Amino acid sequence: MNETRQDAWTEDEDIILAETVLRFIREGRTQLEAFKEVANRLSRTSAACGFRWNATIRKQYQHAIQSAKEERKNGLKKESIRADGSETKERYTIDTAIQLLEKMKMQFPDEQQVVQKVTEQKLDYLQKENEKLKSQLLRYDNAWQEMNKLWSWVKEGN
Repeated sequence: MNETRQDAWTEDEDIILAETVLRFIREGRTQLEAFKEVANRLSRTSAACGFRWNATIRKQYQHAIQSAKEERKNGLKKESIRADGSETKERYTIDTAIQLLEKMKMQFPDEQQVVQKVTEQKLDYLQKENEKLKSQLLRYDNAWQEMNKLWSWVKEGN
């Protein structure tokens, strides 16, 4: 009765999962994004990929994970470690570095755009607040006029 489950993970699928997660770590992207990509490739759910990674695969790749984090932290490195643990020499060109920096720039909004958006939001808020205060002032002014009419009426009645 040692049947293999229909949804059992193959060694090739484990390697795809590990290599994808390690690549995402190196690129500074999230593991959740990696799980989604693997899920699409392997016709599984991202939850299943995440569970497989955390329950089984991650333990086998601790050294590679640490290396990927270091590589991300240090920028571009000449040596990298594959998911299977073997080292490979890779030479990065200036074009590769420029592409990486452009990709990273796309992930973060331009500071001037952020400042402009915040300024526009503040201006919009202040305009709405100004209209609200004008409306309240008009109500108070009308109420004051009514009070003056009543006071005049009371004084005339005496």
